Amino acid sequence: MESKRGWLKQSFGKRLNAIHSWNAWILVLLTVTGIVLSIGAIRGDLGAFRVTLKQLHIYLGVASVLLMILYAPMIRKHWRQIRARRNQRANLVFVLALLIGWAVSGVILWQFRHMPPALNNAALLVHDLLTWVGVPYAVYHAISRSRWLKHQQRLEQAAARPPAAASVAAADIAPAASEDAAAGRTAAQAVIATLKESPITRASFLRLVAGVVLVIAVGPAFYRWIKGAFDTGGSSTAEYVASDGNRMLPPPEPLPDSAAVVGGGAKGNFRIYTVTEIPTFSSDTWKFAISGLVDKPNAWSWEQFLQMKRTVQVSDFHCVTGWSVYQCTWEGIPLKQLLAAAGVQASAKYVKFYSGDKVYTDALSLSQANGDDIMVAVLMDGKPIPQQLGGPVRLIVPQMYAYKSVKWLQGIELIEKEHMGYWEVRGYDNDAWVGKSNA
Repeated sequence: MESKRGWLKQSFGKRLNAIHSWNAWILVLLTVTGIVLSIGAIRGDLGAFRVTLKQLHIYLGVASVLLMILYAPMIRKHWRQIRARRNQRANLVFVLALLIGWAVSGVILWQFRHMPPALNNAALLVHDLLTWVGVPYAVYHAISRSRWLKHQQRLEQAAARPPAAASVAAADIAPAASEDAAAGRTAAQAVIATLKESPITRASFLRLVAGVVLVIAVGPAFYRWIKGAFDTGGSSTAEYVASDGNRMLPPPEPLPDSAAVVGGGAKGNFRIYTVTEIPTFSSDTWKFAISGLVDKPNAWSWEQFLQMKRTVQVSDFHCVTGWSVYQCTWEGIPLKQLLAAAGVQASAKYVKFYSGDKVYTDALSLSQANGDDIMVAVLMDGKPIPQQLGGPVRLIVPQMYAYKSVKWLQGIELIEKEHMGYWEVRGYDNDAWVGKSNA
C-alpha cells in the first residue's frame, strides 16, 4: 500500500520516465531470450536450460503486460501533452500497437495447448513479424534518442542562433549607422546565413546512417523470413528435396495416391530444429532394426526395407513451439504393422525409438504406438523425405507434438519400463497430445 502511495505521489513525468525505462529493459531481455530460443542450431546445447529460458521469456512478457496496465490510466494525459508533436504521437501509436500485438500473440503461444493449431500458427506469424519490425525500430529509436545525439543537436541549434543583440547602452554610445550601411549589413548577413544552412544537420545525418545500416543488416534476413512465412505452397520443402545430402539408392517408388499427392501438397513450411548436426545417410551403410521384447527381432538394409508393404495417409504436423504444416501426404509402413510382424511379447509395455543421430530418443506406450495413423514414413508428398526433414525415414505421430515424431529413425525397441525421451527429461510433457494439457 505504501509503495502504491509512493508511486502516485511521484510527478507525472517521473512516472512516465520510469515506465519508459522499465519497458526498454524488458524489451532488451525479451529480445535476447527470444533470439536465443529461436536459434534451432543451439537447441541441443541449451538442453534443460531452454525450458528455463522459455519460462523467463514468458515472465518477461507478463511483466510487459503489467507495465501497459500501469500506463493505461496515464495515456490520456500523455496524449494531450504531445498533441502538438506529431512525430511523438505517431511513435506512441506505433509502440502501443507493437506491445499489444506482442502481448496478445504471446498469450496465445503461452497457452498453445488450449488453442486450435490454426490460431497458434497465426499467433506465431504475428509474433515473429512484430519482432522483425519492432526490434530494429527499437534499436533505431534508442540510437536517435541517445544523449550523445541530443547533445549534438543542441550544439547545432546553439550555433544556428543569431548573435545576441547589442545592449541598449552600447547602442546609445555608438554612432547611428547610415541607412546604406545597415542595408548592406543586412544583405551580407542574409548571404552568410544562407551559406551556413545545411540540407541535413549532423544529427539528422547520423540518424539516417543508423537507419540505413539497420536496413542493410536486417533487410536480407527479413526478406528470406517473410518469403518463407507467407509461402504456403511448400517451396522450402522442395528446396530441401533438391539439396538433400542423403544418398539412398534406389529411391522409393511412390504408390499412386502418394504420387498424386492426394492431400494436395503440404500447406506451410517446416522450421528446422535439431539437437545435433544434421546427419547424412547412404544406402550402402544404412540399417533399420527392431528388437527388445519381441519374438522376431530383425534388421533390414535399405533395399529390404523398401520391400515392406506401405500405405498412404494425409495428416497435419504440429510443433510444440506453435507452428503447423497442414495436409502432408505421408507414405510409409504403419507402426502397428511392424510391431505385429515382430511379435510383441506380453511383458512389453513401451516402444522406444532411436534416431540415427545417435543422440535423440523418444517413446510411446504400446497402446499409443498401435494407433492407426502412426507411421514409419519414407515419402512426403510423393518425394523421398530429405535429411533436413528427418529422412530417409522418420516417425510420424500426427496427434502428438512433433518432438514425438523422431527424425532419422533407425531403431525400434520394445521395453518394459517407461522411457523419458530427449526433451522429456529436459522438461517437456511425456504425453504430447495436440491441444490437450497434461497439467
